[in-house]
Amino acid sequence: MLKNRRSRLKMFFDKYSLKAILFTDLKNIRYLCGFSGSEGALLISPDFACFFCDSRYTAQAADEVLGAEIRECGAVRIEAIAEIAAEYSFDRIGFEASHTTVTAFHRMADKLSGIELVELDSSLDGIRNCKDQSEIEILKSVASIASLSLESVLSFIKPAVSEIDIAMALELEMRNRGADGKAFDFIVASGERGAMPHGRASKKLIQPGDLITIDFGASKDGYHSDETVTIACGKPVDRAFEIHSIVRTAHDFAIERIRPGISCKDLDGIARSYINDKGYGEYFGHGLGHGVGMEIHEMPTLSPRSNGALEEGMVITIEPGIYIPGFGGVRIEDTVVVSRDGCDVITTADKQLLIL
Repeated sequence: MLKNRRSRLKMFFDKYSLKAILFTDLKNIRYLCGFSGSEGALLISPDFACFFCDSRYTAQAADEVLGAEIRECGAVRIEAIAEIAAEYSFDRIGFEASHTTVTAFHRMADKLSGIELVELDSSLDGIRNCKDQSEIEILKSVASIASLSLESVLSFIKPAVSEIDIAMALELEMRNRGADGKAFDFIVASGERGAMPHGRASKKLIQPGDLITIDFGASKDGYHSDETVTIACGKPVDRAFEIHSIVRTAHDFAIERIRPGISCKDLDGIARSYINDKGYGEYFGHGLGHGVGMEIHEMPTLSPRSNGALEEGMVITIEPGIYIPGFGGVRIEDTVVVSRDGCDVITTADKQLLIL
């Protein structure tokens, strides 16, 4: 598995004539060697890999790190990296520019003097774009935890309950079902607050007839889920039914068109055009979706400005929405795995307009 993942680095070695690549981003380190701790570095060449950590993580590294030599080092980790670079004559090393601070770069340049450092942009994170089967199984598992947790707390949602109490109940249920934690701060936005796409749970009390948008996700084994439902606490006004139907149809149209090769921009346009044709285009201001994996927001991005196309194995969200100031909003979101002939939806909460 790790051999296949590391093979995705070949294009960077070839394109930039690199002798090695230095990874300091913990998500990429975990992806490439299995280490799940909170500090470390990984140096990889086509024929060699070395993981660096201080004494706090040596035992953990011995238990988790695969396919790499482990070097315990002191507080100045870059000195140990410099020793390995000299030992193996790594005179041209790529590094994760998008994950490196200016201070860290200057320290690296000082300790690795005589070595040419090559900036690698965020496209390096793209090695994680297409998930292997082991990742997909984890993502399915964590999505199931989140979806089932929501179903379990629906009975708790009623008038006079606060948005933040709903969020806390949902997080507790996820942990009881085996999640390591929540994937992000849940969005629970009711009534007029539903017009805020990122309306994090507040102390506002649910009112009869409120639409409630709940954007939630679990985290487990380093991977995340992402899902959104919009429900009603009692029968809402007729306009709420209309908006929900439009968003649901746009969501369904986009999912039906998912396949390897379709451009991210065109897929966004399918949902956006439908919402626009129904007269609500100005109220759909964000992109259709994004990748999900070791980060809650990964490549690819699905928006009118996107480049690139979907590939088999990508895991993405489809989340159209309509947000009307002074009224409220609706968002419906599922996470899907791009398959050879279409996609598999891995989030399972009911996306109909549930009336509680």
